[in-house]
Amino acid sequence: MSQFILPSVSALLLTMILQTPALAQPAYPAKTVRMILPFAPGGPSDIIGRTLAGKLTEQLGQPVVVDNRAGAGGNLGMELGAKAPADGYTITLTSPTMAISPSLYKKLAFDPQKDFAPIALVANIPNIMVVHLSVPVKTLKEFIQLARSSPGKLNYGSSGAGSTTHLSSEILSNLTKLKMVHVPYKGQGLALVGLLSGQVDMMILAVPTVLPMIQSNKVRAIAALSAKRLPSVPQVPTTAEAGVKDFEVSVWFGMLAPGGTPGAIVNRLNQELTKAVTAAEIRDRFATGGIEVLTSTPEQFASFARAETVRYAKVIKDANISMD
Repeated sequence: MSQFILPSVSALLLTMILQTPALAQPAYPAKTVRMILPFAPGGPSDIIGRTLAGKLTEQLGQPVVVDNRAGAGGNLGMELGAKAPADGYTITLTSPTMAISPSLYKKLAFDPQKDFAPIALVANIPNIMVVHLSVPVKTLKEFIQLARSSPGKLNYGSSGAGSTTHLSSEILSNLTKLKMVHVPYKGQGLALVGLLSGQVDMMILAVPTVLPMIQSNKVRAIAALSAKRLPSVPQVPTTAEAGVKDFEVSVWFGMLAPGGTPGAIVNRLNQELTKAVTAAEIRDRFATGGIEVLTSTPEQFASFARAETVRYAKVIKDANISMD
């Protein structure tokens, strides 16, 4: 009998030994998670990132620590995120920078499509088109007619070459065949001063940024670059309602993991982010700041990012824009 028992015991012991490493793997997450924010504190990405970091800390049972890494138009933080270990302990909050940089910079130290694993879209900030009060138009149609009647006479401001405030205006120019002069500023604050003082005729800005000026009648809103009218400015028609199709441009945000991160971890983070952004207190906090909640699967985010990359590549090529 013993000759049959001993092999069975040996086989059982061997099985236990082989299974031990798998059993010994700690459940994710087992330590602090770093969230890289590629822009300076105080802006929309900082607000969104810190809000989500607090909620994820609560949900995951481990600290989620924000790491602001501003520089190179957001590319410094993106590069750090791309080169981090693919273990789920470094995640990066991205914006349209992910779709814009590949065409804007010839020498990029990372490939947004290959070096990241998309986790989920999390938020969106609508844009709105405004003009200085001296510009004699009240609608987008009238603005287009005025610009066409005097090519090169009207100008528009931006927070810098290659920014969404710049490229959204270039999209309008491409769609409607307008010729306008670009006036780039070193940052959004200076661009706003230029708009309010009348140095520039038009700007496309995130709604939360310019809403107080619209409400106090310091600028005139003529079109919302969104699929539907915005609750904060319901009187302003969408670009489609104004007669310009395919002119929906927003500042979106999504979470990324380094490429090669295990699918199980990506899916876990996707579930936790979806749970976080759909929580009532997060929705309310975002809404107060003019931020809309977004949710998606990793695959949907990947598809969306590819489409946005193609879209911005055409705009950048047509306008011959380069930061190198």
